[in-house]
Amino acid sequence: MGRAHEVRAAKMEKTALKKSKLYSKFGKELYLAAKNGGMDPDSNLKLKRLIEKAKQAQVPSDVIKRNIEKADSSAGEDYQSNKYEGFGPGGCTIIVDCLTDNSNRTFGEVRSAFTKTGGKIGVSGSVSYLYHYCSHVSFTGMTADEALEELMMAECEITDIETDDDLVIITGEPGDLDHIVEVLSNSEKEVDIIEDQVAYIPNDKIKLSEEDLDKFNRFLAMCEDLDDVQEVYHNVDLS
Repeated sequence: MGRAHEVRAAKMEKTALKKSKLYSKFGKELYLAAKNGGMDPDSNLKLKRLIEKAKQAQVPSDVIKRNIEKADSSAGEDYQSNKYEGFGPGGCTIIVDCLTDNSNRTFGEVRSAFTKTGGKIGVSGSVSYLYHYCSHVSFTGMTADEALEELMMAECEITDIETDDDLVIITGEPGDLDHIVEVLSNSEKEVDIIEDQVAYIPNDKIKLSEEDLDKFNRFLAMCEDLDDVQEVYHNVDLS
């Protein structure tokens, strides 16, 4: 069938792997949200937000439903949240956030990604002190002053608000993310939420050399292939 068929097959396989990783990522988060806060999205704001985000990411409804229903079953997995910190190419700092049912396996896989790209996994706290753990929400459709007024009226506290052209960026305490997003979404303004997450935001960013950037991108690709990895935070300036 020739080279063209092989290329198409490789692309299809890569696409399938990406979808599988996406479904796995949302599946774990939906399961834990339902298990810890209840299966009714009307009374579980975190679950409601996750369902919305999963649908926006084109996760099939049956995948969403199946993972929520697992929370009502004794057969559900027992996931543990693990965070690995370390130093990557060029001295960049990296935090890898994981959800796993086998900590030994996950540690080995993440450590391998560090070592194979010239980095080194560190102990807990070796990197995270250089980051700010917070709610991070960016949006358009409302000015910073208007957003601040809406949030204050709803008694929703934030720690910082800034603008970048039409983009408004809000940071707050990690546990306030759902409340912040709910207030903005329920505004009479047509607010477009660009990004909303609880994240590790680096205090400073660094530029890498071309060689180190290649290694760093390989590290990201290796993490992308690991089912247990949920997010990778870093201080590399990719602009």
